[in-house]
Amino acid sequence: MSQNLAKTGLNKNLLILHFTVFVWGFTGILGQLISISAINLVWYRVFIASFSLFLYFKFNKTTLKLSLQTILKLALTGALVGGHWVLFFASIKFSNVPVTLVCLSSVTLFTAIFEPLINKKAISKLEIVAGLFIIIGIILIFKFETKYTKGIITGLISAVLASLFSIINGRHVQKIEAPVIAFYELSGAFIWITIYLFITVGTAGFIIPKASDIGYLVILGTVCTSLAYVAGVSVMRELSAFRVALITNLEPVYGIIMAFLFFNNTSDMSIGFWAGAVIILSTIFLFPVAQKQVAKRRSR
Repeated sequence: MSQNLAKTGLNKNLLILHFTVFVWGFTGILGQLISISAINLVWYRVFIASFSLFLYFKFNKTTLKLSLQTILKLALTGALVGGHWVLFFASIKFSNVPVTLVCLSSVTLFTAIFEPLINKKAISKLEIVAGLFIIIGIILIFKFETKYTKGIITGLISAVLASLFSIINGRHVQKIEAPVIAFYELSGAFIWITIYLFITVGTAGFIIPKASDIGYLVILGTVCTSLAYVAGVSVMRELSAFRVALITNLEPVYGIIMAFLFFNNTSDMSIGFWAGAVIILSTIFLFPVAQKQVAKRRSR
């Protein structure tokens, strides 16, 4: 009975995660549609997301009380979140949606390396092998798509930050409710980006978006950020950071399909790009199969 309940809970979390990844895949489309710079885009994104979560808490009369030390930890994690998104959208503007999303697949390798170090556990050889295949795919893309070098580099750094805050959130969510984590981290991202803009360019850095951008920003801030972020953090109570990172790598599949439907900008991708993409996506799909086979052999 308890095993069936556990399996039902696992399947539910996997379903929620797949839906969340699909929504994240759509953020790349919005990033290309919105005309303002990457940092301004993320500034509005986290502001709208934080404000919508604040209204949610007020409406449900949910407490946000945490210790000052915990709030500071979440706010610092928010700096990683903000940095990840700024670099993610910068990568899209330097290259295009497919290239950026495939680069983001390297989260799997970075998580396979960082999670054991941060959580002080043994490194999984299978996870490292999966990560190396993904890196081979990225190298193929890098080799054949040199015109997107800047976009690939920013995309990979964005993936490093995504890996780090995912692992950290896997620890936070064991003690704190996911919506509360999301509120403080997104608010932290908003504060850090605001400080950065003030220091670097002053008030001139705060650009008012065009009327055509406002609707896209609202969708990005509410559905694709506050809602999706809460869902993405909540599943980490049951799923490991590596499992989440692996499934998150389906984002390129959804994103590339949507990019083709919206922009048809996959037509100029080289054979090297598609070869690299196939290696990355095959690794994602085959990893769970290999994991089950290894578990069976160990149980004999």
